Amino acid sequence: MTVDIVLAGARGHGRWHLDNIRRLQDKGIVRLAGICELTPLTADELPEGLGTPEQSADFGALLDSTGARIAVICTPIPTHTDLALTAARRSVHLLLEKPPAPSYAEFRRMADGVADAGVVCQIGFQSLGSHAVPAVRELIAEGAIGDLAGVGGAGAWARPEAYYRRAPWAGRRRMNGVDVIDGVLTNPLAHAVATALALAGAPHAEDVAGIETELLRANDIESDDTSCVRVTTTRGLPVTVAATLCAEDPDEPYVVAHGSSGRITLWYKQDRVLLQRADHGPEEYEYGRTDLLENLVEHLTDGVDLLVAPDATGAFMKVVEAIRQAPDPAPLPDSAWQLLPGERRRVVPGIDGLVAAAADTLALYSELGASWAPGNEVST
Repeated sequence: MTVDIVLAGARGHGRWHLDNIRRLQDKGIVRLAGICELTPLTADELPEGLGTPEQSADFGALLDSTGARIAVICTPIPTHTDLALTAARRSVHLLLEKPPAPSYAEFRRMADGVADAGVVCQIGFQSLGSHAVPAVRELIAEGAIGDLAGVGGAGAWARPEAYYRRAPWAGRRRMNGVDVIDGVLTNPLAHAVATALALAGAPHAEDVAGIETELLRANDIESDDTSCVRVTTTRGLPVTVAATLCAEDPDEPYVVAHGSSGRITLWYKQDRVLLQRADHGPEEYEYGRTDLLENLVEHLTDGVDLLVAPDATGAFMKVVEAIRQAPDPAPLPDSAWQLLPGERRRVVPGIDGLVAAAADTLALYSELGASWAPGNEVST
């Protein structure tokens, strides 16, 4: 059976969803029935083979006219909850892009409203569709690295100054009095946070005992571009994730589980795992991945387990809330960053090593001796 889909937000990252929907349409699984954009897509913007979906700026009206069974929402962060509830009121199931909401209150309003409406919602953390995540969890449970001592995450990426001009909400904490919280840990490297929490066995809101944040910015933005967070789980495990968009040499992000007799590193975009343990040589594995939209369709049609229900992102949303409530990110001193003229991007010398050290030691920037790092902000 082919499932009709409406996509809200088809430009920017939405282009990835267009291509993915076309892939699934070619398999006969879905049909793109409609696109919701403020300005309709031109024929050139539609991937070949998608047909001529109905287009409208009115999301609710488009759901009504197409009779779509699933809506994919890839719109600005502050719009997620209202659009999700618009779909839920029409009994339309959801794939909602991450981060699901800019505050914990908005997240709960969305999750509770969707549950009350009896519709299914998948949150778009694609890394949690990786078969590597349950495989690493099984290795940990089997004691492959001894007792789990904590989980680290590292993301050293680079973005030009133009990245923050791609949309009015880019790099903002608030806009027109509404929370946005578009920071490095909450949006571009949100997967590092969510995946680290998953490996720690602490994906739910009730798994979080405390959160410490250090939020900084080299770019001329409201939000953070160079930050770290340490979550303490209710089991007492530290989960420390450090991230930057000002790397000197950008590299693949990863999470690492530390044990009493070894460690497991997962490069989550590559589904690649390295197991290092006492009295063994290093072992490398590569895994497949289940697409989250395909999983949602199969959940609805065949009853397979849903991979990323809202409650499985509750701990991540507690991190978003801690970042929202923290003081505004501190600007790095001019001496701490450089502008690469050719690329028009700002670089923080030494940040690549600090990000890796934080993931390795589960320490925050200030504890690693970064002269520009403020004292950490504690949230419980």
